[in-house]
Amino acid sequence: MALDTMDIRLLQVFDAVYKTRSVTEAAVELDLGQPAVSVALSKLRHHFGDPLFVRTSHGMESTPFAEGLVRPVRGVLEALEVVMGHHNTFEPATSKRIFRICMTDISQLVLLPRLWETLSVEAPHIRIDILPLSPDIARQLESGEADLALGMIPQLDAGFYQNVLFSQKFACMVSAHHPRIQKELRLEQYASESHAVVSSSGAAPVFLDQEIERLGLTRRVSLNIPNFIGAALVVEHTDLILTIPERLAEVLRGRAALRIFPVPFQLPQYDVKQHWHERFHSDPGSQWLRRVIAGLMVASARA
Repeated sequence: MALDTMDIRLLQVFDAVYKTRSVTEAAVELDLGQPAVSVALSKLRHHFGDPLFVRTSHGMESTPFAEGLVRPVRGVLEALEVVMGHHNTFEPATSKRIFRICMTDISQLVLLPRLWETLSVEAPHIRIDILPLSPDIARQLESGEADLALGMIPQLDAGFYQNVLFSQKFACMVSAHHPRIQKELRLEQYASESHAVVSSSGAAPVFLDQEIERLGLTRRVSLNIPNFIGAALVVEHTDLILTIPERLAEVLRGRAALRIFPVPFQLPQYDVKQHWHERFHSDPGSQWLRRVIAGLMVASARA
C-alpha cells in the first residue's frame, strides 16, 4: 500500500490503539467493530514492516518504531481536523470583513444610506469601502481589489456575473427659481437653454449623449462637471438644465430648491446592475452582500 493512498481511518486506528492499549477499546472509541480494527492494524503492520503493538500483561504496548510514529500521526490527524473544521460560511452578525464596492456618485446617494442602515443592524462589524468606477474595473474585480461594481458598466456585460438591480430613466432638473421654466419643460426650451453636463460617473452620461445625437437633437452646453451631485448643487443656484437619472432626482426632490420634469422627448431606459467576478460567485459573504443590495433596491422601487 503506497503512502499516498493510506486511508485516514488507518491512522485513526493507530492513534486509538496507542491511547487505549487495547484493540477492543479502540474499536469502541472509533465506533467500529473489533474485526475492522484488527484488519486495519494488520494493514498498518504490513505497510510499515513493524509489529507496532505487541500484547503484554499491561495491554498492547507500542514498539520503539510505533513510538516514533505517534507525533507525526497525531500531527496529520490534528491538521485534518483543522482543515475539516473550516466551512465556507459567512455570519454577518459577527463578521469583521471589509467589502469594497465600486459605484457612481448616484449609487452612493441612492443606496448607501439604506445599506448602512441595514448593516448597522444585521452586520454591525462589517466595513464598507467605496471605490470610484474606473477603466481598471475589470481587473479590480478579477483580483479581488473590489467585491462588486454597481452601475451601468457595459464593459462588464461579457465575462462577469451580473444581475439587474433596477431599470433607470432620465429626468430633467432646473432651479425652482428658474426665470423661464416653471410649470413645464418644452422641447424648444430644452434646445435653447444652457445645460450642465456630467463627464464621468459611469456610462450613463455617455449613453445620454449617444441617444441625443441619435435623435438629431442638440444641447447648448455651458458647464461640464465630473459628477451628478456637484452638477445638481450648481443647478439649484443657476438657470442651467441638468438631465439626470430619475432615481437621483427623486432623492434630491424636496431637499433643495429644484424642479423635476420629464425629458421632453423619448429616451430609452437603461439597466443598473451589480457585477462580480466568477472567483467570488460562490463566496458566502459576497452572496450575502449581493442579496442585501438587490433587496434594498427592490424595496426602494416599491416605496
